[in-house]
Amino acid sequence: MEAQYNLRSPAVKRLMREAKELHDATEEYFAQPLEDNLFEWHFTVRGPPESDFEGGVYHGRVILPPDYPMKPPSIILLTPNGRFEINKKICLSISGHHPESWQPSWSLRTALLAIIGFMPTHGSGAIGSLDYSTEERKQLAKKSQAWSCPSCGPVARLLKEPSESPDDREAADKEDRALAAQITFKDAGERPSTPNEAAASSEPAPPPQEPKPATETTEANQEQAPEAVRRRMAAQILARRAERLFQQQQVAANREQVPLAAVTENGTATSTAGNDNMRLAYSATMWLLGSAFVGLLIRRLFFL
Repeated sequence: MEAQYNLRSPAVKRLMREAKELHDATEEYFAQPLEDNLFEWHFTVRGPPESDFEGGVYHGRVILPPDYPMKPPSIILLTPNGRFEINKKICLSISGHHPESWQPSWSLRTALLAIIGFMPTHGSGAIGSLDYSTEERKQLAKKSQAWSCPSCGPVARLLKEPSESPDDREAADKEDRALAAQITFKDAGERPSTPNEAAASSEPAPPPQEPKPATETTEANQEQAPEAVRRRMAAQILARRAERLFQQQQVAANREQVPLAAVTENGTATSTAGNDNMRLAYSATMWLLGSAFVGLLIRRLFFL
């Protein structure tokens, strides 16, 4: 198979590594690519204990995009189970229905553990979900043990036999189980839910707490409001006065730069020193009056 693919491709490298990690079957799951297609896998999962699916063995397909793991896989169940529709892509946040929520750190092992975790939850009308009765699901779980895949053969033989001793792979699955708990089974009309939220949905929610009144703070703000408004208005007035005085200074400075003599048509110069002196005196007087007005205004607002 390796000769058929570009071994430098990130997707091929990732899938080769995951195929090696999942090569040995466990009691809960098993997955491997098809012999002639690295981008299509078949998987087998065991029904979760203490549920309607206990004892069941369920088989399915995983179709991976060429740019995996940057985009999510599509997951299809093949064994009748009463929870997911068969031969139809299921709608998990880890599947191709929701590429916006996919994370490249998730793996096929994470997806398998998520499927096992979601089997006992309610379908909530999501794409590819079913809500069969408990009796129907238990009957399908028994029938699934005899189900056979045309490509893989009898699926019951693909998983490791259950044992009471802890599996050596349990430590390796710890991180993937934590990631699987983040996966949601999405419904277009409802908020996505995780397996932990679905299990806790039957518990009554505590009554909402009424917000505490903030009358004391409001009264204090109302007392401080007039004083704050008065100071803000005073500051605005002072700023406008200062701007006007600055403009007057600029006008006076520009007039000082005007030549003291103007050339007449006959070529003689006429002195204008007297007019300029009057303008300077007027500007100085306006500056003194403006400064005195601003000083009185500040004293009245802040010191009286």
